[in-house]
Amino acid sequence: MSDQPHRSRKPGKPYRRPQKDPVRLLAFEALRAVDERDAYANLVLPPLLRKAREKEGPDKFDGRDAALATELVYGTLRRQGTYDAVISACVDRPLREVDPPVLDVLSLGVHQLLGTRIPTHAAVSATVDLARVVLGDGRAKFVNAVLRKVAAHDLDEWIERVAPPYEDDPEDHLAVVHSHPRWVVSALWDSLGGGRAGIEDLLAADNERPEVTLVARPGRATTEELLREEAAVAGRWSPYAVRLSEGGEPGAVDAVREGRAGVQDEGSQLVALALAAAPVDGSDALWLDGCAGPGGKAALLAALAAERGAALLASEKQPHRAGLVAKALAGNPGAYQVIAADGTRPPWRPGSFDRVLMDVPCTGLGALRRRPEARWRRRPEDLDGFGPLQRGLLRTALDSVRVGGVVGYATCSPHLAETRAVVSDVLKQYPETELIDARPLLPGVPALGDGPDVQLWPHLHGTDAMYLALIKKTG
Repeated sequence: MSDQPHRSRKPGKPYRRPQKDPVRLLAFEALRAVDERDAYANLVLPPLLRKAREKEGPDKFDGRDAALATELVYGTLRRQGTYDAVISACVDRPLREVDPPVLDVLSLGVHQLLGTRIPTHAAVSATVDLARVVLGDGRAKFVNAVLRKVAAHDLDEWIERVAPPYEDDPEDHLAVVHSHPRWVVSALWDSLGGGRAGIEDLLAADNERPEVTLVARPGRATTEELLREEAAVAGRWSPYAVRLSEGGEPGAVDAVREGRAGVQDEGSQLVALALAAAPVDGSDALWLDGCAGPGGKAALLAALAAERGAALLASEKQPHRAGLVAKALAGNPGAYQVIAADGTRPPWRPGSFDRVLMDVPCTGLGALRRRPEARWRRRPEDLDGFGPLQRGLLRTALDSVRVGGVVGYATCSPHLAETRAVVSDVLKQYPETELIDARPLLPGVPALGDGPDVQLWPHLHGTDAMYLALIKKTG
């Protein structure tokens, strides 16, 4: 796939200078950052879009351009598994032998052909032009040949060709059709408890673009204020949630810019609200968020605590993330403190707190809608690394709460090894505890299962797949 010299072109064939399409070039740059630097698209894309606006000018890089670039990046990442299977059927070598930049260009082209309404000729032409700009003429010819093979069939026809029949291998079929690694399909299926319809709905929901959800921080903003924004509608479950429909820009909202409101998934809000609503015996003056970064739950908890005259200690191990927490809490109407501390070696005394939230580090399999690249980055062995940390942090939480107080153990992963297995293992060491039924503390939220813990789902609740167990210390 080496570049071909100029003299190799056929005599008499006119040379057309490749068009530098800023939208597709930006999308390619974002995919390379995700691939080369293990970057997250949601962190890489905004500065690239700002840079493009500055370079091209607002008239040349308008809202439609930004929307197309975003769709190309996220759509390609979400459907990467499916597209890899299609590309594999169209090349004469293993995918691992295709240079990663070439594969990124091919994937962008395949997404335009199979995942958007862009006309076939435009999708192929624009992608080949991109290949000539970033890869050179020789590899552009390879891209052109592959994309013309892909264009011979639509997505449904390709899935028929490249996915094994469900009856022969259900997990591999679902992995190809819904673009998830096989081990993730298996883990999510176990967490759901079986049945084809549920797992298909969940995997499909993971591939949908999530809405932007705002939180009106109590005492600082109201949902009524946020609902006056264009494209704003009320949240489904949290009384503090407001959703922005497609095209809504949180950075344009005054309350968000001023820190009185924030961007926070409704599942995350429900975790904080349930902990705040759980019954405690005796005083209710001091709360702890033991894994507070980047600060969304801490800001909501601090505001709820302030309404009751309680104070929040927000602890985060990483100093830069502790800085984000401090920024999120700035202006909170009540007392709070932010510290950088290791939650497994806490600087506070045991039994100091009335309420403790421990939203532990995890694989993030519950947020694949927002971070689609995480599904390809995570490995089953990652669970071995998170497990001891999660257990250690839950033990810290139980040691930190006083008798009669409540601990909330939360993860943004539905994997049983990170949820019920952790809680079950740790509580064996703490016989003087009891699980509280969390379901009544999420009023109006349906399909919460048998309890006492709660697992939220994208396909059932429109939230990230947050898990919550509430534990009361009885002795």
